[in-house]
Amino acid sequence: MTDCQRILIVDDHPLFRTGMRQLIEMAKDELELVAQASSGEEGIRLAAEQLPDMILLDLNMKDTSGIDVLKAVKSENADCRVIMVTVSDAAEDLVGALRAGADGYLLKDMEPPDLLAAIKNAARGQTVLSDKLIGLLVQAIRDDARPGSPEEAGLTEQEQKVLAQIAAGKSNKLIARALNISDATVKVHVKHILKKLNMNTRVEAAVWAIEKQT
Repeated sequence: MTDCQRILIVDDHPLFRTGMRQLIEMAKDELELVAQASSGEEGIRLAAEQLPDMILLDLNMKDTSGIDVLKAVKSENADCRVIMVTVSDAAEDLVGALRAGADGYLLKDMEPPDLLAAIKNAARGQTVLSDKLIGLLVQAIRDDARPGSPEEAGLTEQEQKVLAQIAAGKSNKLIARALNISDATVKVHVKHILKKLNMNTRVEAAVWAIEKQT
């Protein structure tokens, strides 16, 4: 199918790669596994060769850090979605991955149906985060210097609308459609929003926006 998302798995644990492959095969109408890598170096090479839509990337591998792989992939293909899939629930790892450009952060101890659902949502353009990690990210944001409100941040009315869409987990393409503006305009708004909020990623902005709504 044309809408099928092409996926690359990068993980140095054979058993986990097998489990992920089996999960992906359960969603053949939406997901297609195009390659597997057992090391970070191989993952960077395959990402350049296969140009996948999404990479499921381990954070800690024997040969290199998943963060280094993430940065290398994003520098070559910024549109490729990279989801960290790891055992680490440490706040510094979570924040470090998101600030390096990760489009989501999932824990390996998630129930298989929940993990598959999150991967499907990521393939649809949503930002995904394990539920148990949201509190960690909220606390990390609170500990940093952040504006107290959209008004304090100086967000325009249109930027607030875009931020609301980001908080709903929408991709740039879906935001553009909802607000009847171009993808390029959405990208400009997102850039301005992150600068005004003193944040590096849309995930941080989404969590901040949701917290301000509650």
